[in-house]
Amino acid sequence: MASVDVVDETFLAVPPERLAAEFADPAAWRRLWPDLALRVFADRGPQGVRWSVVGDAWRGSMEVWLEAVGDGTVLHYFLRVDPADGTLSRRAATREGVRRQRAAKALAFALKDRLEAGRSPGVPPLPTGER
Repeated sequence: MASVDVVDETFLAVPPERLAAEFADPAAWRRLWPDLALRVFADRGPQGVRWSVVGDAWRGSMEVWLEAVGDGTVLHYFLRVDPADGTLSRRAATREGVRRQRAAKALAFALKDRLEAGRSPGVPPLPTGER
């Protein structure tokens, strides 16, 4: 089992293709996860991306799975990593897990705020390309 294991999900009233575009550019990964070195091992298009975490600090896997639900998308986020040097106390692992859980939720809410901006509650999202 990974030292740091984060699972999160958030509903966004946007089509999966629109949300997938947010994760398609490798330059965005450095901005979103500055301390993780990522290498794609499965680009699933509108269903998301799976990465290997391969850096000097952390090793493991990360995934953004985009599930079409109703008139939007559930953003599922998974991060399972261990320190590259193999040393992390239980207390430090707990702190790191909480920090990364908060960061995952902050990322999801920031996307939600930006991508749903101007949409009235109860109104379907705009089709991809109209925003």
